[in-house]
Formats: sequence, structure tokens, C-alpha cells
Amino acid sequence: MTVAKEIMHPGAHWITQDDTLEHAARLMLELNVGALPVGDAKERLCGIITDRDIVLKCVAKGKNPAQCKAGEIVEGTPRWIDANADVEDVLHEMESHRIRRLPVIENKRLVGMISEADLARHLPDDQLAEFAGHIYSPAPVRH
Repeated sequence: MTVAKEIMHPGAHWITQDDTLEHAARLMLELNVGALPVGDAKERLCGIITDRDIVLKCVAKGKNPAQCKAGEIVEGTPRWIDANADVEDVLHEMESHRIRRLPVIENKRLVGMISEADLARHLPDDQLAEFAGHIYSPAPVRH
């Protein structure tokens, strides 16, 4: 049985709600990543910020990334997975919420991230294709 901590990218860096988007962007560049978990004052996960979030929710709206805080643009309930969760649980969480990155938590601490690239390295082609179909297919229309 493969578990989350076996396929994750270990040592994920995170930022606080009070960090600026400029700081987040510089850290993303330095780490060569497209997303960072965001924690609150008690080091609890409160969201994930992506490079796309910075562009669409700050820059495109004429805000200054040196002044805009990460906590101002994170939204929704953060999704995460326990480090010992089975890879099937990882896939279910990512597919059901249509997310491409998933923080991995062990003993209430962030220990890594699972991305599409991590899945591509560890999943058989058929399982990866099924995952991609769930993530990239158009969302169902709700009336």
C-alpha cells in the first residue's frame, strides 16, 4: 500500500497570512513552485496561494503585491491529507475537489505537498489518465 508521505514532495515551505504577495512570489521563484500553503498565527493551514491567484486577485485588479497580504486572497476551506493516507484517498480528495496540489499533514504539521507531477512519477499510466480526466473535464453545470 502506497501512502501520501511516500509520493509527496517533502519539506514544503509555507507562508503566513500576513506575508505579502511579493514575498510569496519571490519564494515561489526561489523554490521553483507554483503554490504555497498559507498558515495562520497558530501555524494552522488556512489555504493555498498560487501564482495564478497572485496575478488574478492582485495584479490584474491593480493592487500592489508589496502591500497585499496572502490572507486577503486565500479563500475556501483548505484541503489536506494525512501523511499515512492511502494513495487512493489522495486521489479521491484531489479529484472530488478538483485540486492540483494537496498539503500533507503529519502530527498537525505540514510535512510536504503532493502535486500532479508527484502523481505522474508514482502512478501507473491508467490511474494517472483517470485522475487527469476528473481534474480537467468540464465541471458539471448546476441549475
